[in-house]
Amino acid sequence: MNKYARGIIAGLVATAVLSMMMFAKGKMGVMPELDIIAMLAGKMGGAAMMGWAAHFMIGAILYGVGFVVLYNLLPGKGAVAKGALFGVLGWLMMMLLVMPMMGMGMFAMSMGMMAAGMTLVLHIIFGAVLGFVYAKLA
Repeated sequence: MNKYARGIIAGLVATAVLSMMMFAKGKMGVMPELDIIAMLAGKMGGAAMMGWAAHFMIGAILYGVGFVVLYNLLPGKGAVAKGALFGVLGWLMMMLLVMPMMGMGMFAMSMGMMAAGMTLVLHIIFGAVLGFVYAKLA
């Protein structure tokens, strides 16, 4: 299997793990206003299914392929550490580009500091899973 296919599969698995954490967050009633799926769906003018489809495409393709492309440039020892750092880079892009486009301000400040902190933790876990699965598929 080539490295890009491994990256996409790893991104898909990491996105599934992230999705389960997001689902659990919602069921526990933690920050219900931080609903990335609803935000994506709203920007695309579609139903929640459109948001979920975009979420999985971003995670599997954008993050999966992006991780492969940047892998050798990322500092760190091992794929899990590189993945966690890659997750932090993705979080920064989300906080500086995506959240302002969604009307939440930089670092989602309209929702308070907890939104930035929560999304950072989720991105680090996502990245670590991405790196772990990528390495296991080698």
